Amino acid sequence: MKEKFLKEILSLKNDTQAKLNMRFYKTGKGEYSENDVFLGLVSAQNRALAKKYYKSMQLAELEELLQNKFHEIRMTALFMLVLKYKQGDSALKKQIFELYINNAQQINNWDLVDNSAPYIAGDFACNSSTTDVLWQLAKSGNLWAERISIVASLYMIKKRDFDYPLKVCEYFLAHNHDLIHKAVGWMLREVGKADEKILENFLDRYTLKMPRTTLRYAIERFPEEKRKHYLLLK
Repeated sequence: MKEKFLKEILSLKNDTQAKLNMRFYKTGKGEYSENDVFLGLVSAQNRALAKKYYKSMQLAELEELLQNKFHEIRMTALFMLVLKYKQGDSALKKQIFELYINNAQQINNWDLVDNSAPYIAGDFACNSSTTDVLWQLAKSGNLWAERISIVASLYMIKKRDFDYPLKVCEYFLAHNHDLIHKAVGWMLREVGKADEKILENFLDRYTLKMPRTTLRYAIERFPEEKRKHYLLLK
């Protein structure tokens, strides 16, 4: 089935869109996704292919696809893993989680992380009541593993479990990369959507320590006067 999928996705190659994607996802020299390669598909195409093939694709085949040089093939493999995970029993979910963590180095752009981490890593960590593996990713020193450890907490936030999300946000306040600043701010904003007082308590304690980008993301949904209050503190 893998070969049939590869034949179809490769047939959709679009050089014009690929060039646009390469600029958008920062693949230039010295940029965060230097050397990533694109076919030129859009997300709707990736999702449609995932829905078409996920039921018949074996986990070993999906793991092979995660090693592929083309960004969209890795993305579609992740979409298939998410679909399998959502419909799987506890044993399958454990297998998919382990596969996901073992191949974290291939989940190497923000869109790959954001479309998979909450639904696999976050779900499994929350429902197995352990965040040890997520903390290993957080302390790995790898940008994408770090982002997985942050964005995975979105699942927990939606379940109103704020312990790990707030701790991991605090852990990364001193990070030097803009993609981490944005991810932390995003998670804090989601905490605020669930419970504004908890976010305010966090901001009252850490506003002076957080990057301005993180703060702006976190307070995005606040009324103007409250936003001004925290920006002036900064």
